[in-house]
Amino acid sequence: MHPRIKICCISSAQEAEMAVKYGAHALGLVAKMPSGPGPVPDALIADIARATAPPTATFLLTSETRPEDILKHHLRTRTNTIQIVDAVPGGTYKYLRQYIPAIKLVQVIHVINEASIDEALRLSEKADALLLDSGNPNLKIKILGGTGNTHNWALSKKITEQSKVPVFLAGGLNADNVRAAIEQVQPFGLDLCSGVRTDGHLDEKKLEAFFRAAQG
Repeated sequence: MHPRIKICCISSAQEAEMAVKYGAHALGLVAKMPSGPGPVPDALIADIARATAPPTATFLLTSETRPEDILKHHLRTRTNTIQIVDAVPGGTYKYLRQYIPAIKLVQVIHVINEASIDEALRLSEKADALLLDSGNPNLKIKILGGTGNTHNWALSKKITEQSKVPVFLAGGLNADNVRAAIEQVQPFGLDLCSGVRTDGHLDEKKLEAFFRAAQG
């Protein structure tokens, strides 16, 4: 079975339609971030989420960390999935499941070193899925995604082998390296932004090439 593919940094209804046309299983909609590409207004996220028909999933990428703020952010956008890109306090998942039990919760793990494995396995007890990316939340200005860089896939492989929930692989994926990523990490899903873009815009030729490569 081929990995699910999530196209992130969707910036317009036209980009959403293009991604779905080529077979995207999910769309990533980036809200305000401390840094990185692709943020769009919450109103646009809501419009795209409303217009996207099942079974395509819509992911709100939120940098909010307080559970109350994550909930408010969801209520402004109404995606069917929340992608939490930073560390959150204990009790956040329980809080969100109390108020929005039907919404899937995906936790981003920024794969930096061996400690990332422990963090991922601990959070796999709480999230509906994990997404392994190449950011660094420890910097003065946090990098929470959209780096265009790969990370140590050997660490990611250890996570996918032990995680209790599905795992998406992100970070620097493109048509040239996706087969190697699939073979080494064997993720449930793939997530990419810059690998299918040219000058910040979704590139139909790169999108087609990526899907062809990913699906072998």
